[in-house]
Amino acid sequence: MLGFSSGNSIATRSMLEGAATFRRNSLAKLTFVTLVYLDVVMTMVAMSLGMSELNVLARIIFHNPIYLLAFKVAPPPLIAWLLPGKLLVPSIVFMGFVIAWNTKELVVFFS
Repeated sequence: MLGFSSGNSIATRSMLEGAATFRRNSLAKLTFVTLVYLDVVMTMVAMSLGMSELNVLARIIFHNPIYLLAFKVAPPPLIAWLLPGKLLVPSIVFMGFVIAWNTKELVVFFS
């Protein structure tokens, strides 16, 4: 059976633990989802002002509403639901840097 066990794999246990601990780690999970959505909103605002997205794949996603929903809006809550909160901390830190970068770019644009 290619080494797969029936529900006892580390990945399966990690997902079940993440879903089971949603309330216990809700602050980390809510922070993760909020930062991702804030990045989406800030990017959309910047693009509507004539600025361009540096990431080529993200640029394609932002020009198609179906792709935006499928890749930027729907996955964050699912990821937050499935992963334990402690595994979201590196993503939260990274998204914090992304939000800081977006804020800096918008401030420079308006000044």
